[in-house]
Amino acid sequence: MDVPLWLALLVVGALGIKLFRPPLWLVAVLLLGGYLIADSLLAPVIETAIK
Repeated sequence: MDVPLWLALLVVGALGIKLFRPPLWLVAVLLLGGYLIADSLLAPVIETAIK
């Protein structure tokens, strides 16, 4: 069974928010920060560090 990445992330995110109940500001900061870092000059550095 092939599950799209966006669907898997949505399910894991919804379960994480429901089970751990982090503050909404923290969720917003992590989402916005991840989006901004992914489109910055640091993206290639992070990509090589992850691999």
